[in-house]
Amino acid sequence: MPKGFLSVVLHAHLPFVRHVDTPDCLEQRWLFQAITETYIPLLNTMFRLAEDGLPGRVTVSLSPPLLEMLDDTLLQKRYIGHLENLIELAEKETVRLKGDITLEPLARMYLSKFRQAYIDYVDRFKCNLIQPWAALESEGYVELCTSAATHAYLPLMLTKGSIKAQIITGLNTFRRHFGHTPKGFWLPECAYTPDVEPVLKHEGVQYFILETHGVLFSTPRPRFGYHAPVVTPHGLLAFARDPDCSKQVWSADEGYPGDPWYREYYRDIGYDLPLEYLGKALPGNTRVPLGIKYHRVTDRKSNYKDFYRPDIAKARAWEHAGNFMFWRNKEAEFWKDLYGRRPLMVAPYDAELFGHWWYEGPLFLENLLRRMAQERQHVRPITLCQYREYYPVNQPAEPSVSGWGYKGYHQVWLERSNHWIYRHLHACEMLMSRLAEKFKSATGLMERALNQAARELMLAQASDWPFIMNSGTVYQYAVNRFVTHVGRFLKLARQLEAGTVDPGFLRHLERTDTIFPDMDFRDFTAGFRDTEKVS
Repeated sequence: MPKGFLSVVLHAHLPFVRHVDTPDCLEQRWLFQAITETYIPLLNTMFRLAEDGLPGRVTVSLSPPLLEMLDDTLLQKRYIGHLENLIELAEKETVRLKGDITLEPLARMYLSKFRQAYIDYVDRFKCNLIQPWAALESEGYVELCTSAATHAYLPLMLTKGSIKAQIITGLNTFRRHFGHTPKGFWLPECAYTPDVEPVLKHEGVQYFILETHGVLFSTPRPRFGYHAPVVTPHGLLAFARDPDCSKQVWSADEGYPGDPWYREYYRDIGYDLPLEYLGKALPGNTRVPLGIKYHRVTDRKSNYKDFYRPDIAKARAWEHAGNFMFWRNKEAEFWKDLYGRRPLMVAPYDAELFGHWWYEGPLFLENLLRRMAQERQHVRPITLCQYREYYPVNQPAEPSVSGWGYKGYHQVWLERSNHWIYRHLHACEMLMSRLAEKFKSATGLMERALNQAARELMLAQASDWPFIMNSGTVYQYAVNRFVTHVGRFLKLARQLEAGTVDPGFLRHLERTDTIFPDMDFRDFTAGFRDTEKVS
């Protein structure tokens, strides 16, 4: 019998970036890099485990914007072109570095990687990375869940109608792609407010994931801390993040990604080599990381970087998987003796950490799951939904409002750089609710315009924009996206109120912001619509 359980949860999310008239948009690279460095490697990891009869028992959250982008034929075509450019550049690198006993093997490694990504994407997965996850789920190797429509920061929304619309639209997007209601829901930024619960319960969701103190500060105080879920007033299971699991993997200073033998993320030929040489691999001659990196972390406090050694990095990934497993065993032994009950360690991570930010991340994950299956361990990997098979009865408690940003609440998404957006969002929320109530029987052109207005508002509500404003990485892009979507929403709202919807303007927006083809503006009204759900 195990002494404890481990649930690895990977949350895959990117903001909706689809610029019809800008084929080589810089921000579009976020998706392309994630496909090459994270999504394809993670799929291959799970399929290798499945082929060896080792169920991964990993929970994977796929956000609605990501699902819509992965299913978009325009972005699929552009990604193939992106891969072709990388393959051409990697071929040039093997010629440039020919005879260099250190760098030529690395150049050939990247050439092989990009070629294999092309084969996987085009030939194996048929340009669709959604169906492979569906296949893994149908065979019981992973458990899939989803999030709010545009990953909106739900506790900072003004109206319950907006929260309801975000959740229902997100779930409907998942249902459209996978044919069933997910059992779990990833609260965007793990930010909890009690207003989410009636909607999740109505829609058939069974559990959600939140920040550590969201459960620790529950009322009454949880008997088993964050090592067991609590049953909320609406009968949902609330799972909290295990901070020890996160620290070992997330922390660049104390965690595994900071190991000196792992690949250095910030040193890239996109910054090191001449612009004319890099050519069309760069978007508009703008320097960006291209994924060809020849250096290792070496010393985080020094600018000097030694060359990357894949063989040593591979060995370190094996060792770190064993180290992670060792500490989970110790954690399980300690808390089982204290609680008299086997603890659950919930390890939620942004999926993009594995492969994109931490190059060896997918290998670490595969090593961990293999070793846990093949070696005698005190901890058993399970998905979150499997927990009830072991403990069907759990403590009732009301979770605390929380989030996983700086200081554990809302500060990242509501501070000096971004607080100004909320007066506009709240005004738009109230206006959308009025329009939805006033025109809930609309058909034809009016219905299309109301649905597009709902899309524009949801795109403006994405938590990515205030997050980027706070981080300052591409601040102006986040501001432009927010202002653009609010502007489009307000223009449509004025036309709707005047009864003079411009068909040409509406067609332009429908062609530009194609997200959520099954959008129904009526979800912004009070109460629930009587709709039949996919079981």
